[in-house]
Amino acid sequence: MSMSIIILSAFLLDIILGDPVRPTHPIVLIGKLIVVIEKSLREIFKTSKGLKIAGVILWFVTVFLAYITTYCIIKAAYKFSPWFGHGMSLWLTYTVLAVRNLADEALGIYREIKRSDINEARKRLSYIVGRDTEDMPVDEICRATVETAAENTIDGIISPLIYAFIGGAPLAMAYKAINTLDSMVGYKNEKYESFGWFSAKMDDLANYIPARIGGIFILMAAALMKLDIGPGIKTVLSDAKKHKSPNSGIPEAITAGVLGIRLGGWNYYGGVASFREYMGEKLRETEPEDIKTAVKLSFITAIVALIVGEIILILK
Repeated sequence: MSMSIIILSAFLLDIILGDPVRPTHPIVLIGKLIVVIEKSLREIFKTSKGLKIAGVILWFVTVFLAYITTYCIIKAAYKFSPWFGHGMSLWLTYTVLAVRNLADEALGIYREIKRSDINEARKRLSYIVGRDTEDMPVDEICRATVETAAENTIDGIISPLIYAFIGGAPLAMAYKAINTLDSMVGYKNEKYESFGWFSAKMDDLANYIPARIGGIFILMAAALMKLDIGPGIKTVLSDAKKHKSPNSGIPEAITAGVLGIRLGGWNYYGGVASFREYMGEKLRETEPEDIKTAVKLSFITAIVALIVGEIILILK
């Protein structure tokens, strides 16, 4: 079974079954590994400089173990049986994709808004964003959901696909370890400013090229949806650089442009206000239907990325 068939099958499996939520999920295991290593390193390194070194050690150990464990599992599976090897490679590739999960989470919030259960919408939103969601008005819930859908199109779909096409499940799993490290320790706060700096930087680096390739895919998807890509191009060129992340601004700016809405603004984290630069022109208020459009845009972007990757593999 070729790599192109394995990735295609993993993609379809993700669409059909969604994310397998269980304690043995590889990403869950990576998260538990990070917690154990962090605790051990903090017992050894105490100073700010020491914690920076510890953060580097954490990153290399976690990413290496994610890659080598995945590689060895697949290799052992192939030695047992070629079909068992194909199946293990397919399953592990499937676990790094989040096409269905992203859609389910965003549309779940959309449905709660349409039911007028705003408290439940806020609760569901709190599961996928770091900002405070209590007392958040509907238009802000919609904005946060659209921003998250746009951003996660890159690190939950495009980046894993690209790394899978380049190096199969082992490299895709290594990328997910990088992404998980950033989500767990890559914060600029008192606890993680020294310890998590390396994980944050390496996540930016790992997503740098995929975010720009992904931006092209999002524009292609928008064109297929017959959205006006002109404002998307204009907004990404003028506003993407305003984002604190060198990568997240690209999908968010394009999404804001093609939807004709403005993203960014005031967010609250633990009650502390934080302003994110605006992206796009405020031609109208953000509304629940924008969530559905953002999810559709993300889904079609994923299909575009899959098709392009498959063509490149076949022609290789």
